[in-house]
Amino acid sequence: MVAALVVAFFVFAGVYADVLWFDDLGFLSVLTTQWVAGASMFLIGFFAMAVPVWVAIQVAYRSRPVYAKLNSQLDRYQQVIEPLRRLAMWGIPVLLGLFAGVSASSRWELTALWLNRTPTGTTDPQFNLDISFYLFDLPFFHAVLGFASAVVLLALLLGVATSYLYGAIRVSGREVLIAKAARIQIAVTAGLYLLLQAVSVWLDRYTTLTDANANITGAAYTDVHATIPGRAILAGAALFVAILFFITAFIGRWRLPLVGTALLIVTALIAGSLYPWVTQRFTVDPSEKTLEEPYIQRNIDLTRQAFGVDSVEEIPYNATTDAEPGALRSDAETTASIRILDPAIVSDTFSQLEQFRQYYQFPKELNVDRYTIDGKSQDTVVAVRDLNLAGLDDAQTWVNSSLVYTHGYGLVAAYGNQRSADGQPVFLESGIPTSGDLGDFEPRIYFGTNSPTYSIVGAPKGGKPVELDYPSGDQGADQKYNTFDGDGGPKLDNVFKKLVYALKFQSEQIFLSDSVTTSSQILYERDPKSRVQKVAPYLTLDSETYPTVVDGRIVWVVDGYTTSENYPYSTKLSMSDAIADTETPTPTFAIDNVNYIRNSVKATVDAYDGKVTLYAWDDTDPLLKSWQKIYPSTIKPLTAMSGALMSHVRYPSDLFKLQRATLGRYHVTDASSFYSRNDAWVVPDDPTAAEASNTLQPPYYLTMQMPGQDAPAYSLYSTFIPESKGSVSRNVLTGYLAVDSDAGADKGTKASGYGKLRLLTLPKDDTVPGPGQVQANFDADTSVSQQLNLLRQGQTTVLNGNLLTLPVGGGLLYVQPVYVKSKGGDGYPLLQKVLVAFGDKIAFQDTLDESLDVLFGGDSGADAGDQGSEAPGETPTDPETDPGTGTETDPGTTPTTGDPAVDAQLKDLSNQAKQQLKDKQDALSSGDWAAYGVADAALAQTVGKMIALLND
Repeated sequence: MVAALVVAFFVFAGVYADVLWFDDLGFLSVLTTQWVAGASMFLIGFFAMAVPVWVAIQVAYRSRPVYAKLNSQLDRYQQVIEPLRRLAMWGIPVLLGLFAGVSASSRWELTALWLNRTPTGTTDPQFNLDISFYLFDLPFFHAVLGFASAVVLLALLLGVATSYLYGAIRVSGREVLIAKAARIQIAVTAGLYLLLQAVSVWLDRYTTLTDANANITGAAYTDVHATIPGRAILAGAALFVAILFFITAFIGRWRLPLVGTALLIVTALIAGSLYPWVTQRFTVDPSEKTLEEPYIQRNIDLTRQAFGVDSVEEIPYNATTDAEPGALRSDAETTASIRILDPAIVSDTFSQLEQFRQYYQFPKELNVDRYTIDGKSQDTVVAVRDLNLAGLDDAQTWVNSSLVYTHGYGLVAAYGNQRSADGQPVFLESGIPTSGDLGDFEPRIYFGTNSPTYSIVGAPKGGKPVELDYPSGDQGADQKYNTFDGDGGPKLDNVFKKLVYALKFQSEQIFLSDSVTTSSQILYERDPKSRVQKVAPYLTLDSETYPTVVDGRIVWVVDGYTTSENYPYSTKLSMSDAIADTETPTPTFAIDNVNYIRNSVKATVDAYDGKVTLYAWDDTDPLLKSWQKIYPSTIKPLTAMSGALMSHVRYPSDLFKLQRATLGRYHVTDASSFYSRNDAWVVPDDPTAAEASNTLQPPYYLTMQMPGQDAPAYSLYSTFIPESKGSVSRNVLTGYLAVDSDAGADKGTKASGYGKLRLLTLPKDDTVPGPGQVQANFDADTSVSQQLNLLRQGQTTVLNGNLLTLPVGGGLLYVQPVYVKSKGGDGYPLLQKVLVAFGDKIAFQDTLDESLDVLFGGDSGADAGDQGSEAPGETPTDPETDPGTGTETDPGTTPTTGDPAVDAQLKDLSNQAKQQLKDKQDALSSGDWAAYGVADAALAQTVGKMIALLND
């Protein structure tokens, strides 16, 4: 009894903690809705199973023959069972009811969606039913029929067993004798079972629209002309046999239903299997292309519709491969915005330059965002400085881990298109305390992707702060402390709550510590995605969550999807397969195979207090509308989204990956060509990944101007190459897909271009190199390899950054930053070179401007708008680099002006430049990148002074 009470209290503590958490977050209705719905479905399932089973047993027992003569074996069975008869007659229904109740309660969402279903206004092409029938009604009807069939079948089996045990059914030689009451019960129950099967088979006609065939998903010729009519016939036959069983209940003749059952089996074989096979083999196969064409067209149209690619704008793009002088002049704004900072590489650089203490950390892969600086939008690489308790080593006491080190500090942002003289990022927001161009905002990160499991924050009014805010002073001598003053978690304002959370987190210190006061709060469930998932369990969340500064706060932006696998004629895709690439390991989803998806919700999580806000991003989605009826008042309308937040939301990458996977085949909209599959595309493997990885190249966020756009826009893009046929693989570009990811900055209104998909289709007879071929050309180029070998001298490693593709200059420009990293323990990647390619031409220089000038004959036309690869105000890294070869040269003879004093200064500066150049080369040879950076900066300063003297 004591053990049961202890277990019950543990369960209650978990439940009560959930109530406190949801209530504090303002989403208690979500939890209570789940409880009420689950409990209601449990009761329905319990009684729907228990009552019919109990009735079946009771009727069979009460209608048993009183003076039936039993054989000795049955008599022994009765003697054994009789003492337990009452328990079994009640216990069996109750036990089965419990199982059924648990099963039903787990399907409460299916029932809730059906009760709150929303019409789509679109009908399917076969039965002309609203598509909501397939999204909501059909899954619910099948679930109900499956449950009812199980109930009736169990009732039948238990009724037969009871009747046999008590003599209502006897076997005499080859003859089976059934008492009248048992006959009526068995016949009626069997008739009900066949009636349910008739309805189920009739509904199976509609499932042909979501079943996969050899060529397409959906009802093809054989389905329409054989399977669907055959199932209708089979449903009618099952109904007829059910009626025969009902008749038998009254007339007592078993021959009719038994003969009917045999004929039903024959009908199932002929109408359900043989006739469709004959139709396929002798009618469809000889003329498949012609006969299947209208059904393939249905599959094309509805697949494109279900994945939101039906309005993609296809633009023929006759890409040139000749780098003509001045070809980039019209694309100056795009080339000026090219992001040369790779968020997948520079995490170590951020850590080395901005981590400051071992108890901070940055994620392995950073995010791309954009901010308006001095009136101009800038692509930026961003990350928050999150907490890392593992960095405390042996100082990880409970007090430190739970009370002192409670939060990270600051958002760090770097220009995407700039680098410093020594290859470091140019930060527009950095430091502790944080400072930069993003203005004043709350920098503390109490809720992040790497926050501790729980922290206890808050202190009595006027009490001494104990939470370490950030280090300050020399060697952290002057530590700054802070007290959390938000509402981020349940308050521990009484002994009972302390006990509840001590049990939840298995930590007696929560209950015993005198530092936990009535002013304390406990923060947990701190990962942004987990918070959103708990308050919106019906959403599938994007794999990438990113931080941004909005209205003076750091918020995490989380994209949420509504999905289904029941959209008629739409081909299913595996989300985990479509999303996996070199930046995203294979994720897992509750529903993996989907054939309908919408980015229905944008969610934000405040990094300071954990507040979750859900916005209805796609209010036309029928699934979202239905969930809003189930969880009313939990989702805000789009009109509530501020302009500042609107300017930072973006088109989600997981949705884009599913759409590019769809368009690999479904860019072909002609049924005849689709059937031939002679123009299927695939996403190329990431050329910068290891050969054995065989992983896809991820899409990249860039600000660029696509053909058909009036100005550059923040976009997400990917490329296509031909699908391999056997061992033949061609890494040439066939398509280029981009989507406008800029939602604008107007409050509550999406920009008209947001979400616009543009697909550049390249001529089939052209050979524009794909990413893999370009990377191979880079690696094979003699000049490039020589310079890379020079960079690898000493204790250094060369890292290839993301290979970007941009439609500029009438063709496709490839840009790849090249990083150098010392092999020492404190080494971090520095951006040293930029590779570019256009057609079969390659350039490899210190800066993007220089590379473009070399590639386009020194007249790229990009310089006017290019903010360059250098920080604003910086002199180029190597002013004495030969633009044709990329090798460093002697500064040359000292220039003269005719003024002896100035000439003397110039001579001194020239000698300094020669020595600094030698220092640079020595540092490069030894792999000492710190010394290299110092010498490089000094050289740039010296040359700047020389230029100033000459200009004077």
